[in-house]
Amino acid sequence: MIIRKLEKEIVENIDFFDVNAILGARQVGKTTLAKHILKNYQDVLYLDLERTSHLNILRNDPEKYLLMQSGKLICIDEIQLMPGLFPLIRSLVDEETYHSKFLILGSASPELLRQSSETLAGRIIYHILTPFLWTEINNRFDLQTYHLRGGFPKSLLASRDKSSFIWLENFIQTFLERDLQQFGYNIPSQTLSRLWKMIAHSNGQILNSSQLGKSLGVSHTTVRKYIDILQYTFMVRLLPSYQINIKKRLVKSPKIHIRDTGILHALLHIHTYEQLFTHPVYGSSFETMVIENIINQFSGFEPFYYRNANGNEIDLVLVKGNKKIAVEVKASTAPKITKGFHIAIDDIKADKAFVVADVEHSYPAKNDIMIMNLNDFLQLDLENL
Repeated sequence: MIIRKLEKEIVENIDFFDVNAILGARQVGKTTLAKHILKNYQDVLYLDLERTSHLNILRNDPEKYLLMQSGKLICIDEIQLMPGLFPLIRSLVDEETYHSKFLILGSASPELLRQSSETLAGRIIYHILTPFLWTEINNRFDLQTYHLRGGFPKSLLASRDKSSFIWLENFIQTFLERDLQQFGYNIPSQTLSRLWKMIAHSNGQILNSSQLGKSLGVSHTTVRKYIDILQYTFMVRLLPSYQINIKKRLVKSPKIHIRDTGILHALLHIHTYEQLFTHPVYGSSFETMVIENIINQFSGFEPFYYRNANGNEIDLVLVKGNKKIAVEVKASTAPKITKGFHIAIDDIKADKAFVVADVEHSYPAKNDIMIMNLNDFLQLDLENL
C-alpha cells in the first residue's frame, strides 16, 4: 500500500478531536485510507452508507444504535448521503457518558457539507485527501506517467495507459449521471459535460463566465453555479487573483484549473503521452500538475496568481503572513525567464522567486531566481527560507 501523506496527521488528531472528517473526490482513496487507519484500533465500527444494509441500520433508530456503540471508533463512509446524522453526532459527542470518536468520510467539500460545519463547530477537523501527490509515488512512477494519468489510484495504478483512460472516462460518466444526483443536484448531465469540456480546453486560463454562458446558452450566474458544484466536489480549482495596494490595474477574476490532469486529459480525449506532448493543453496541463502538488505540499500558505493589466504575471503566489513566494511554471527543459516575471516579482515584492520546470537538475539563475524541478521544490522548507 502507498502511504498517504495525511495518515499521520489524521491519527494524531483522532485523540484530540471528537470528529475527524476525511473529504475528497469520489474514488480518491478515502475508504482505503480509513480502513488502514482503523487497523490500529481494537474497538471499531465501519458503516458504508452506499450499502443498503448499513443505511437501513441508521435509518431505523440511529440514536439507539449509536448509543450502543459507545467507546468505539465509529467510521461512517459517504456521510453526505445522510446529513441528518450531523446533529445526532453533535449531541452524542457532547454527552459526558458517551466515549466514542467519529471518523466520517465524504465526497463533498466543507462548503457543501455546510450543515456539518455549523452543527459540529469546535468538535470537527477536516482533512482533504487529494489524488496521489508526486511525493507519495515518485519512487514508483516516472513523472510522464503521473502527468498523463493523474493521481486517482485506479487510473495511476492501471496496468497500461488504455486501461487508465477507460477508467477515467467511466469515472466522468458516473460522476455526471449518478454522483451529482446523490448530492441533490438536478442538472442535465449533458449541459455540465459540455461545460466541463469547455473548462478543459481553457484550463489554467482566467475564468470568463459570460463567454462560457453564451456558448452554453445560459446566464453567467448559472455558469458560476455549475462551476461552484464542480469546485465543491473537488473537480476544479478556482485560483484567486492576488490583490495588492499598488497603482497598477490588476486582473481580478480567478483562474480555473481541472484539478487532476488525468481527468483533464480524458475530457480532451488524450490517450497517450505522445498525444499530450503535441496538444495545445500540454503547457497548462504541466502547470496544473505542478500547482496542485505545491498547494497541497505547502498547505500552510494561501495560493494566488498575479497578473497586472499589462500582462505581467506570476503563475503561483504563496502567501503566509508577510512572506510571499513567487513561482513560475514552465514545461520546458530549457526555461527562459521573461521580463514580465521580473516586473511582477517587483510588483508584489516577493521574498523569494522560483521557476519550476521540466529540468533534470536544479540551478540558480539571475537575480536570485532558482530554476528547480518539481521534486526538488517540494523538498524545500519555504517557511524558513
